[in-house]
Amino acid sequence: MDINQIPIPNVSPNLVIVSLFSLIAVVTGIGVVAFNNPIRSMLSLVANFFTLAFIYFSMGAEMMGIQQIVVYTGAIMVLFLFVIMLLNLSTDSLTMTRKFDVKPFLAVPVGLGVFALIASQILLPFKDTRTPSAPDATAVSVGWGSPQALGRALFTGYVWPFEIISLLLMVGIVGAILLARRRVEA
Repeated sequence: MDINQIPIPNVSPNLVIVSLFSLIAVVTGIGVVAFNNPIRSMLSLVANFFTLAFIYFSMGAEMMGIQQIVVYTGAIMVLFLFVIMLLNLSTDSLTMTRKFDVKPFLAVPVGLGVFALIASQILLPFKDTRTPSAPDATAVSVGWGSPQALGRALFTGYVWPFEIISLLLMVGIVGAILLARRRVEA
């Protein structure tokens, strides 16, 4: 077989950028669960959130990228930092001496099985994709990813789930306040 007959895949710069950021997101996601120190794990999660935002930006979904940075990297990470500081987690309190445990030995095959299932359902349909991109904004009436389209979808078709989530968040806030108050009084 001649080397000139081998088909060369058409790789766009956008595909290279998304692939690079995806690799960084996977590495930082592994860092979230691999670090024993909660602060290092949280910093790895911040890097993961920023990487996901850059993926959104490179795919043309600027609104999702901005929301990723403001909501997750800003608000959620401040909440995580507050919880870590409130619970006073340290690596000494997380490491315990135990006898033989079978869970780590079962976790590896179960984790590999779940990974194989996810890979078969998500990655295989994308094997023919050459350039990742958002839907064409001219084909959508308002513009895909714009604040107008997001607001229209959120407050028309998803108004009840939006209200239910707001009630769940309020219950969580009240529960956190009650838990913090009990600790101070005790």
